[in-house]
Amino acid sequence: MKHPGRIFDSNKKYFRELFNYSRMITRKDFIKNTLGGMAAMAVTGPDFSSIMIKAQKKKLGVALVGLGYYSTDLLAPALQVTEHCYLAGIVTGTPAKAERWQQQYKIPQKNIYDYKSFDNIANNADIDVIYIVLPPSMHAEYVIKAANAGKHVWCEKPMAVTAAECQSMIDACNKDKVRLSIGYRMQHEPNTQRIIQFRKDKTYGNILNVSAAAGYFDSRTNHWKQIKAMVGGSMYDMGVYPLNAARHISGE
Repeated sequence: MKHPGRIFDSNKKYFRELFNYSRMITRKDFIKNTLGGMAAMAVTGPDFSSIMIKAQKKKLGVALVGLGYYSTDLLAPALQVTEHCYLAGIVTGTPAKAERWQQQYKIPQKNIYDYKSFDNIANNADIDVIYIVLPPSMHAEYVIKAANAGKHVWCEKPMAVTAAECQSMIDACNKDKVRLSIGYRMQHEPNTQRIIQFRKDKTYGNILNVSAAAGYFDSRTNHWKQIKAMVGGSMYDMGVYPLNAARHISGE
């Protein structure tokens, strides 16, 4: 693959303006700087004035469901420095992880759940938002469970396995009057917003063709992202990025 600086030689003006617009930010930085804002956005709306009053009085309590790499290395550390939310609870099927997290983050025992006791979160006033950080094949089930518990929901990307599952998640959250937010950040990132505006303003004319790609090398052979039954594979893992980029850039 060519160096990124050489890929766009054919349209230097376009990308010079793009990359001068703002500095690139990492996913970790984005999470650290914006989780608090996400919490505020997740509960806004005409039907949630009481929730907003509550949010003004205290930080929103977030329970992480699934304690893999993303929760361990990114979300939990970020929740230690966010302004409007904090790590209030966890859901894990591994007792050793529960013990380790409880000690590290001083999580009360009453805020620690496994998947059998998940529904009891409905009775826990400490937890305002449930963040689903599980393989995609489990997203719909646990988003619906979280909605039924009366908690607002954040769900990692990709949203679910099928459009039908996605709709069932939306329907459940609407029925239970809770907010659902998907952890896909790129449309909020300054460079992407600039590209979208280029399309809207036709700054460089009509779009004739879009070519987009994303990927990385992974030496593992048994990670869930590589297991089809858990909805692994390049399209569900990395493919959402170029796919959504193409949709945002083209307006399709």
